[in-house]
Amino acid sequence: MAADERAIRLGVSSCLLGNEVRFDGGHKRDRFVTDLLAGFFEWVPVCPEVEVGMGTPRPALRLVRGGDNVRMVEIKSGRDHTRAMEAYSAKRVRELRGLDLCGYILKKGSPSCGMTRVKVYEEKGMPTRQGRGLYASALMEAYPNLPVEDEGRLNDSNLRENFIERVFAYRRLGDLFRGRWTGGQVIAFHTAHKLQLLAHSPAVYRELGRLVATLKQTPRATFRESYESGFMAALAHVASRGRNANVLQHAAGHLKKSLDSASRSELAELIHDYRKGLVPLVVPVTLIRHHARRHAIDYLNGQIFLEPHPKELMLRNHV
Repeated sequence: MAADERAIRLGVSSCLLGNEVRFDGGHKRDRFVTDLLAGFFEWVPVCPEVEVGMGTPRPALRLVRGGDNVRMVEIKSGRDHTRAMEAYSAKRVRELRGLDLCGYILKKGSPSCGMTRVKVYEEKGMPTRQGRGLYASALMEAYPNLPVEDEGRLNDSNLRENFIERVFAYRRLGDLFRGRWTGGQVIAFHTAHKLQLLAHSPAVYRELGRLVATLKQTPRATFRESYESGFMAALAHVASRGRNANVLQHAAGHLKKSLDSASRSELAELIHDYRKGLVPLVVPVTLIRHHARRHAIDYLNGQIFLEPHPKELMLRNHV
């Protein structure tokens, strides 16, 4: 099967798909996951608490700190499930390696799946929101470059667009390094992602450029590991309106000789309006793509920034 025909797989907390696996026998179906994203991704559902054998329904759990350790215990009985969950999580994340996941959506606040700000109960005093679910910890430690978010944070339009952008970037990155890759392919990939990287982190873009310049002198495995981690770290910085506007102006510069005065003014005004928050990102991007195609500007037509994910998702209509 060709690279662009393979399903893009995302791991997901099973309850978000509407599966009745919650401790109370219910679910937490998320419409963004089941209605919009389902047409673009293949889901790999996981419920750590069910898969470890706790059953449904089951006693409610929470995280409790004792010294330097955080334990997963039943709220009423105090029964400790920490060892079982840690052993299960280590095994499950190893199994996921063969599924070629490109991202993961976790259930917020869960003592097993929560990725951030999970309640941790202290022996004394009020609980703090400084924890991470035991399964989520194992997942994110095993796959540090994998795009991971929880469904709560995905209600933020900027975080939502950033997550899906990272998912598709992770897929392209995996395709680049699958098989016997060449230096020429790396350079072409880096060039195509220039504007995208600049929108997220100009500093990391420069670091990656220096890394690419040493490609011939760097062991292949070392180069791949460094480039992958740097590339995904750059995209983890949510693109600001200001950086996006700067990139749009950079793109407009490549059209300067092809456009008449009125068209240049129209584009400049739209970029200004975007910078001020008057129009969403899709507006100036659409005009740039139109001019790039019309005037056959190969450099712009090859820039991933102008279409980092399917337009049907309409994510840039809201940022």
